[in-house]
Amino acid sequence: MGTLKVKNPVYPVLSVISAVVILVVGLVTAKTAASTFFAAGVWLLFLAFGYWKSCLAVLPFALIMSAIFCGITYALSKDAVSTFAAANRILAVSVALIPGLALEPMLLVRNLSGLRAPRMLTLGMMIALGFFPLLRKETQRIREAMKTRGAGNALNPKIFHRAFLVPLVVRLANISDTLALSVETRGFSADDKNYTVYRDVKFAVKDAAFAVILVAGSVSAVVL
Repeated sequence: MGTLKVKNPVYPVLSVISAVVILVVGLVTAKTAASTFFAAGVWLLFLAFGYWKSCLAVLPFALIMSAIFCGITYALSKDAVSTFAAANRILAVSVALIPGLALEPMLLVRNLSGLRAPRMLTLGMMIALGFFPLLRKETQRIREAMKTRGAGNALNPKIFHRAFLVPLVVRLANISDTLALSVETRGFSADDKNYTVYRDVKFAVKDAAFAVILVAGSVSAVVL
């Protein structure tokens, strides 16, 4: 996932809003050709703004999921319009994933802090963003330990409970305590006291251009 990050991404909050707008517009216009052109246009927009890694990364997902859902939809409904709509919905979801794949999570936290978002929101997001990578690493470590000790396959229900689930739960409890203590010792608090952001995220001209183009494309897709 780290290889998909963009050096100069679009304004973080705008990235989140754009993902929601893309998804909503794509789902609303799914039965029309405008949805296809909208998804393709937004994909090219992200490509022009330097999101080429994420744009290429979503292509296999879009092709595979479109083939699966279109096949299921056509097999059940025998309706070409419904099948076309299913393909457009998958395209909308795929394109909406692009800003999230390329956005550095800490930039979003800094952006929300700079906008004076509720501290419970920013702190919760900070802990969550730090927790899931640790969860993945701990899962890998437990699997490697199982292989080293010859514990067997984790898919076996008997082995799964004793050799995988119990160690994972214990490690997660320890990690959650460590994260909570880490936040506390660094002086973070849940109340809205005056605080500063070490490296604030600024809204640039390119962000305004991105927003204008996206809004124009969204309105055109809905109206047409």
